[in-house]
Parts: sequence; C-alpha cells; structure tokens
Amino acid sequence: MYSPTDLKKGAVIQLDGQPFKVVEYSQKVMGRGGSIVNVKVKNLITGALLPKTFKGQDKIEPAEVNNRAVQYLYNDGTDFFFMDPETFEQYQVNKDLTDSAKDFLKEGDTVELQFFNGTIIAVILPKNLWLEVTYTENAVKGDTSSSIVKDATLETGLVVKVPAFIKTGDVVSIDTETYAYRERKK
Repeated sequence: MYSPTDLKKGAVIQLDGQPFKVVEYSQKVMGRGGSIVNVKVKNLITGALLPKTFKGQDKIEPAEVNNRAVQYLYNDGTDFFFMDPETFEQYQVNKDLTDSAKDFLKEGDTVELQFFNGTIIAVILPKNLWLEVTYTENAVKGDTSSSIVKDATLETGLVVKVPAFIKTGDVVSIDTETYAYRERKK
C-alpha cells in the first residue's frame, strides 16, 4: 500500500479497479502535521485525466502493471500482431489500443506491451525511433538553413516536419510523443 506522500510522478496506482499513472504531484502541508496531496492521474486504459486529492492517512493500492518486450509482426487493418521473442507466444491487439504507436510501427520492431491483470492495456514505444525518409521535396539551392522546414513521408507512412537539408533516403530520429524531428543519422 502507498501512502499519499509515496505518489511521486510516474507511480502506478489502482483506483476503482483501474490502473492509473501519476502525471502531476503537489503536496500541501496543513497545521499540526497533517498534509493533503493533490495529484493528476491518467487512466492507463481509457487515457482520461482525473484530479485526485488524498489526505495523510489514506492508503492507496499499487497497480500490478507489467511490461513485456515483444516484436511487431504485422497488422490486418483491425488488429496488430506481436510475438514474445523468447516464448514465441503471439498477442493480438486491437488498433484502438495501439494509440499513436501505429504511426511508428514497422515489421520487426521491438516494443513493449503493458499488461494489467493479464490483459493488454497499451503498446509502449521507445522515446525515439529511427525511420527512413521515403519521400520529401528537394531543397531549393541556398535554402538549406535549419530554420526552414518541409514535410517528409517516413517508411511507416507518417508525415512529419523536417529541416530543409533532409533528403529522400535519409534516416531520421523522431520523438514518439511529440512527433518532432530530432536528428539525422550520420
């Protein structure tokens, strides 16, 4: 059991039978040693954000959430298929659960599946992924400063903004949370 002061950012707790992740934390100390903890929690199943307040003596149940490294195999339009590389067990995940991960997945990629009570609740991507640019306009001569951006289509079909010096065939790093270009592979 957690006490309210254990609820630091990133802690995973269980409320009303659902797993939540603490995304914001603040503590207010009251007179005579009492305190109130205000948190903002994200439901790991629905994605909903909720504000919650806990008093000093409240007990909070930790959620049994675990991650398993898997290899992405393919999708059939409605479901995505993954395989545990050690046990060869296969997992079928509905496209609704893949969230933004579907924009970055390519065959053979290693990602993590997040489980709660034996049920898959999310596909977890690495923070950054390297993807090849399959199409982008050529830069106009003299227009290659890094402040000018253009659209680039990546090997997964995702279109992102990249600096003007990026060419078709370049491999670039993309932040999977913000969809922002990070750097070009040397």
